[in-house]
Amino acid sequence: MNATAHPTEPGLRPRRRILVIEDDHAIRRGIIDALSFAGYATMEAATAREGRAAAVGADCDLVLLDLVLPGGDGLEILREVRTSRPTLPVIILTARGEERDRVAGLKGGADDYVVKPFSVKELLARVQAVLRRSPERPSDLASVEFPGGTADLARREIRYADGTRVELSERETELLRYLGANRGRAISREEILARVWRLDAHGIETRTIDMHVARLREKLRDDSGSPRVLLTVRGRGYMFAGPNPTGESSA
Repeated sequence: MNATAHPTEPGLRPRRRILVIEDDHAIRRGIIDALSFAGYATMEAATAREGRAAAVGADCDLVLLDLVLPGGDGLEILREVRTSRPTLPVIILTARGEERDRVAGLKGGADDYVVKPFSVKELLARVQAVLRRSPERPSDLASVEFPGGTADLARREIRYADGTRVELSERETELLRYLGANRGRAISREEILARVWRLDAHGIETRTIDMHVARLREKLRDDSGSPRVLLTVRGRGYMFAGPNPTGESSA
């Protein structure tokens, strides 16, 4: 991955990290500067290849995506993001102003669409609005301890005490991050759908959460018949057992 990251000054923790995929250097530089001044951490990519790798694999909270890129189409990147990281917000940035292009981007899963030229104030307002609508991501939780090992959320892997490791998928990582950040609290399937899957849970009947929890239990080496880590709370949902990040114990 060749995307360039721009961290903030030491001691300052940004609320969100934005990936800017834009081939025009002047426009990209202006966006990066505006986002940095507004308090965001930033990453940048100038080609379709760099952008695709960063959008799929980098730790970011929102993508600003140009549609016309050297070596590929921004809509292709959008499709890959929606397949591999369905909860990641994406705002399309492009000079294309035709209705069919806006519709294609929105139908492809973009959260918003900004046509060039745009003002910095408008862009920042749209970024803030999209992030407000997005689920809360406890991105400050870097790892989750459990009996017999540690889940490294940044590396998306579980390290067992015996030295072996297993990879976590993007969705498994985000689910474990959310449950781990809310240790000791029963979390409903509806909340998980809204906060992790970014879906309106009203009227939805799905077993996907139960399947992901089952896979996590397997990777956490948690007994599915009598789990001790990921507990099922009858009539309420799931709960990560143990002390939560504030030090309180689970019920």
